[in-house]
Amino acid sequence: MRYKYAYRLYRQTRLHPRSTRMASSEGNKLWGGRFVGATDPIMEKFNASIHYDKRMWAADIQGSKAYVKALEKAGLVTKAEMEQILEGMDKIFEEWSKGVFDIKAGDEDIHTANERRLKELIGEAAGKLHTGRSRNDQVVTDMRLWLRDGISTVTGHLLQLINTMMERAASEIDILFPGYTHMQRAQPIRWSHWILSHAAALCRDAEKLEEMSRRVNILPLGSGAIAGNPFNIDRDLLRKELRFDAISLNSMDATSDRDFVAEFLFWASLCVTHLSKMAEDLIIYSTKEFAFVTLSDAYSTGSSLMPQKKNPDSLELIRSKAGRLFGRCSGFLMTLKGLPSTYNKDLQEDKEAMFDSYDTVCAVLQVATGVISTLKVNRTAMEAALSTDMLATDLAYYLVRKGMPFREAHGASGKAVHLAETKGIPLNQLTLEDLKTISLLFESDVSLVWNYTNSVEQYSAPGGTAESSVTAQIQHIRDWLKPRRS
Repeated sequence: MRYKYAYRLYRQTRLHPRSTRMASSEGNKLWGGRFVGATDPIMEKFNASIHYDKRMWAADIQGSKAYVKALEKAGLVTKAEMEQILEGMDKIFEEWSKGVFDIKAGDEDIHTANERRLKELIGEAAGKLHTGRSRNDQVVTDMRLWLRDGISTVTGHLLQLINTMMERAASEIDILFPGYTHMQRAQPIRWSHWILSHAAALCRDAEKLEEMSRRVNILPLGSGAIAGNPFNIDRDLLRKELRFDAISLNSMDATSDRDFVAEFLFWASLCVTHLSKMAEDLIIYSTKEFAFVTLSDAYSTGSSLMPQKKNPDSLELIRSKAGRLFGRCSGFLMTLKGLPSTYNKDLQEDKEAMFDSYDTVCAVLQVATGVISTLKVNRTAMEAALSTDMLATDLAYYLVRKGMPFREAHGASGKAVHLAETKGIPLNQLTLEDLKTISLLFESDVSLVWNYTNSVEQYSAPGGTAESSVTAQIQHIRDWLKPRRS
């Protein structure tokens, strides 16, 4: 049926060019003057972006209000016309805010929709707003404005999560549990040290956002379609009105530059990778085999078949969202890599990727905050999982402190582990006589090695798991947060 309908349109174009020319002129397309035939309805839908770029309605109005002020300064609209346009834009803003803006069939994108509505409200003066402006510089301005606000929101969620982790680390600093490498028990560490290891990665993510926001906050408006603006538009006025930090250097680059989108997509991918890693740890720790933590019911679900199940779906979904974001990032980079210079319609793919990545990372950050703030820690299970074989490194360090070179001490400690395994006893049950068969440097004070608190307390260098070091890390993050949260 679709193809029959398209064929009828084709026949109408061939047989009744005047009628189709009239139909085209009655449309609201910003580019319609060149065309005499009706657009295939399938192409119309394929080409339209209003169903997702309407999210930028506020940014589009903001940009248009600034632009008409620049037009007035350049003498291209009168002061009265400028006031008309500003008042009309305010009315459109109110309609969008109240959810009563009526999107019509001919509204190809948010720019067309707002300009069409402006003409309905104020008449022919609306037609002057687009003077010297292209949708090429208009859309990228809208995107930068929208993402600038979006980064502020994401940063708020991220800082809340970091603060939640920092406060939890401070309150549970005395809990010890096994640290793992290669998913094998490695050394005793503080539970707080584990929390802060993930908080440290998120702090880097926040700093990357700060750096990125400066690159986002560059004004492209006034670049026209490709060659620039011929009407002596004051771009510095536009920069000040829209609170941009700088003006784009080159008009061709400005209209096609989507580095800021690609950078945000990569940032979101990396941030959720960090959270996926944390989620994976917590999924393991929440199993009955480990039983280190218990998730709140608010962030768990059950099985439709097995009544006993309590599934960590919140964490599994966090883990899965990383793959979703990778796809958005790699897909958009594939779009960019084959484009010739300046604007191409392929760039319409930028907005859905940006919006979806923003929505996803906001949701992940908020859920992660909920999980961390409501998690219950099983201190007994954590401490019961500590085993004396995890102190083998400490045994080597004991010999190092007695003057033995580390490589030799490492070998001696390994022999002690083997001897304990041969005897079928824990490492700390080897007698002093047993140990002296390995090295005469072992003395009665070796008994101090078999203490988990002593073990963690020796790692007092900055960044270590000793209480003093962990406390310093907490204070560092607290100080780091203060200016950012204010």
